Order: sequence, then structure tokens, then C-alpha cells
Amino acid sequence: MSQQQISLPAKLINGGIAGIVGVTCVFPIDLAKTRLQNQRQGQQVYKNMMDCLVKTVRSEGYFGMYRGAAVNLTLVTPEKAIKLAANDFFRHHLAKNGKGLTVFKEMLAGCGAGMCQVIITTPMEMLKIQLQDAGRLAAQQQKPVMMSPTKLLATNTVLSRAYNSGAVASAPRAVSATQIAKELLQTQGIPGLYKGLGATLMRDVPFSVVYFPLFANLNRLGKPSPESSSPFYWAFFSGCVAGSTAAVAVNPCDVVKTRLQSLNKGSSEEIYSGVVDCVSKILQKEGPSAFLKGAGCRALVIAPLFGIAQVMYFIGVGEYILDNSPLRLLSP
Repeated sequence: MSQQQISLPAKLINGGIAGIVGVTCVFPIDLAKTRLQNQRQGQQVYKNMMDCLVKTVRSEGYFGMYRGAAVNLTLVTPEKAIKLAANDFFRHHLAKNGKGLTVFKEMLAGCGAGMCQVIITTPMEMLKIQLQDAGRLAAQQQKPVMMSPTKLLATNTVLSRAYNSGAVASAPRAVSATQIAKELLQTQGIPGLYKGLGATLMRDVPFSVVYFPLFANLNRLGKPSPESSSPFYWAFFSGCVAGSTAAVAVNPCDVVKTRLQSLNKGSSEEIYSGVVDCVSKILQKEGPSAFLKGAGCRALVIAPLFGIAQVMYFIGVGEYILDNSPLRLLSP
């Protein structure tokens, strides 16, 4: 089935289901990535990904690995749907007379998709990072606390200026993503949820510029003929390779984004006024290698995430649902 024949509602369903399945499978690795990226020299709590996951399970229980997953599962559907649908939209309008796109136009379509998705990605990442990083801060203070399966322990000054002063309160309290969002909206308004927007654009636009053209060309190699679709296993392989390659390529931007969006700071952790200030301080105090923190974890997260997304997309789960339910009225 050609991409132009897939209706928009089907694209949205495919992207949403793929996002939910993918996030459920790889979220613990994403949590490890966030905690590793936020570590500073001399304050390492975790040695590597496996050490992070083991310590997380010991101190927070099995569900500690899924802190912030509810935020992702809620918002990943519109995020992935927008990303995939926007890329197809731009590809369709950039194509002339049904001819294939040049690599430049494929990159341009990916750029457009990346710019569209940050509407959802930025607040999603903002909330998720606060929940994911709380366990690292607790461990850094050497005050391990067993967290409940449904709530996250964080410091008292969730959204106060103590986040930006480096101060850490000693008395923990339970905080949910909803509470964080409400306090951000009350104290800073909508811009509070979009802190780190510039860094998110720096990460997601280049990611899409690399990912979509690379996937399209890899996937084309697996097609038996120009008119037919590639097998599902080839779509999965292409998604994994393109996703992991793009993820590692933009990892420095992801480190900067994570640092900027982390509201709560541990003792002696730097405060960043913006992207340039963050890059400068990381280079001065931690060296260039700091920009590769969590790169392996990110590749392990993105590879299956986009592999699963492309399989769902090309198998046509959305089309099946639309054809066999009252939702078929949405399809032209």
C-alpha cells in the first residue's frame, strides 16, 4: 500500500499504537538514559545502564523503572501521530507528478515533521524528566527511599526557586505529573511547560532530517519491486537502523535538553541560563565526552521504538481498525 493511499485517521492510529507499544517496551532504558545524562563528574551514582537499572529496582522497586511512563503513554500517541503524519504530508506535497523525492526534499520533509512534533514533545519531556530524575537525586543525597508504585517521591520545593538555586530539601513528598504541570502553569504559565523548547528543536529537527530520509532509502532496498511494499521484517530493520543512527547523531542536543529541563538540582549541580551557557559549562567542567552520556541507552530506546512504529505503520493496523469498526466513517 502506498503512503499516499493511507488516510490521515489511519496514520494517526498507526502512530499512536506504535508509540504506546514502543514506550512500554523500552521505557526503563529511557529512564536510565535520563539519569546518566544528568550525572556530573565526581557525583556519579550509576556506573552504566545496567547498574542504574539494578539500583533503581533495589531502591524504588520494579515499577521505579517506569517513573514518568504515564506521561509518555498519554502524550506519545499524539506525538508519534503528528510526527509520522506530518512527514507524509510534507513528502506528498513536495513530490512532483508522483515521482520520487530527492534526498534534499526528504530531509526537508523530515525537518517539517520535527518542527511540528515539538508542540507535544516539549511538555511531555519536561514532565517526564522531573519524575525520572527524582530517584537519582534521592540516591545522590544518600537517603534512599522506597517509592510507591503509583507515586513519586520528590523534594518539597517542586517548582520553587530552589530548583534553580541548587538547594535540595531534605523532606520528601509525593508528587505527580499533574501536580507539576499545575504548579508550572500557576507560577510560569504555558511557557513553563515549554522550557527547553529551543534545545528540543535542536534535537528533534536534526533527528527527523536524518531519520526519515535514511529510513526511506533503507526501506526501498527491501522492496521486491518499486510498486510493492517491503516485508515487515525489513521495515522493522530499517526503522531500527535509521532510528539508532539518528539518535546517536543528535545525542549532544539531547544531553543539553535534559540538563535544561531538569528543574530540580542536586548539591553542587550547575544552573544553566540557556543553550549556549549549558554547552559552555559542560565543555569546561566535564569535557566533550559528556555530550555522549546516555548515547548507548538512547540508541537502544529509539531503535526498537521506531522499528515497531514502522512495522505498525506498514502492516496497516490503523486501516484494519477503520475498516472493521464504526470509525470507518472517518476514512475517506
